Amino acid sequence: MRTLKTAGKALGTLLLFLVVALCLALTIVPVFLDNRYYDGPRTSHFDGQRFLNPDGANGYFPPSNAIRADFLSRLIGGGDLPWWPEHLDIAPARPAAHAKPGEMRVTWVGHATVLIQAGGVNILTDPVWSDVVSPVPPIGPRRVAQPGIRFDDLPKIDIILISHNHYDHFDLPTLTKLWKRDRALIAVPLGNDTLLRAAGIPARALDWNQSLTVGPTQVISVRSHHWDSRWGTDRNRALWSAWVVRTPAGNIWFGGDTGPGDMRWAKEAARHGPFRLALIPVGGFRFSPDQMVNANHIGPREAVQVFRDLGASSAMPIHWGTFRLSMEGYATAPAMLDLFLKCAAIPRARFHARRIGEDWAVPPYLQTAYPADMPADARAPCREGSPALAALK
Repeated sequence: MRTLKTAGKALGTLLLFLVVALCLALTIVPVFLDNRYYDGPRTSHFDGQRFLNPDGANGYFPPSNAIRADFLSRLIGGGDLPWWPEHLDIAPARPAAHAKPGEMRVTWVGHATVLIQAGGVNILTDPVWSDVVSPVPPIGPRRVAQPGIRFDDLPKIDIILISHNHYDHFDLPTLTKLWKRDRALIAVPLGNDTLLRAAGIPARALDWNQSLTVGPTQVISVRSHHWDSRWGTDRNRALWSAWVVRTPAGNIWFGGDTGPGDMRWAKEAARHGPFRLALIPVGGFRFSPDQMVNANHIGPREAVQVFRDLGASSAMPIHWGTFRLSMEGYATAPAMLDLFLKCAAIPRARFHARRIGEDWAVPPYLQTAYPADMPADARAPCREGSPALAALK
């Protein structure tokens, strides 16, 4: 039985490899497989055809093909990869209809999907309830834990925020169900409204630094460093974004998915603060042994810097522990986050991993100053090549 299970897993992973290879091959296919989602004037981040990162570093496919091949070969072979569970049991939450006045409640559903209840509105970020995130399910990355809220237990959703159109963030089956049930306002970066409109779902498309208002809640699109594609040839035909949400109960920053770039985007977003809560991605940073960051995904070290640059009072790490998308072990990102926070003298209570399905009451905003620099001996465990970092695979 174990042999059959192993063979089945290897076959499924091989099929995943073939899907990735097909997507890469499509980059040289003629334009009839391309889709143009947006037409508008040239800007610092739109060249008239495709969107780009104005700080440079506009590679389309993370990571390089050679590194990707090494990662996939290890995944297919079933060896020399840090541990990930095949399945985790979780206790899903059953949220109230709304948070109490002045209260901010947050439930991590998994990956970048978060329910935020604050200021009389219910907000969902990058909602994904599908088991597989891929253009051709059932082949593709499969969730290891069920969503932290059963879909039927979701309260009525008022606002949905989409960061970009990769399948682990832009899940059409889930968005279709949510639209049919709740008719929520869906805010997307430029061009992604075209994808939703094709599925019969209206959305509001925003450029960076544009905003919309729903009652007392304001939603602002802000810069991140990433890329977009649904099928290879449509690369960067739509924009990507982080989001600021201003509510009567406090302000929130949602990072979605971002690489480092110039790392100035967090300070730019801080102008819309102060932030009671920041939802900061920490996973998907390792495609080769000991890699700490890649061009499209920040790691825990950068996440700590983002936390400081935003001036956030509290933060929750997202984009980890749900779908295996990279080489680091299941618990590596939160463990590494704890280490970098300690080296920066930031109390763990301000920024640490939450359980999928945990209903968290976010503390009131508290302005806090942290040391600009720490003594060399305090920083030593966080230096490249340190035993403490080397132990986190």
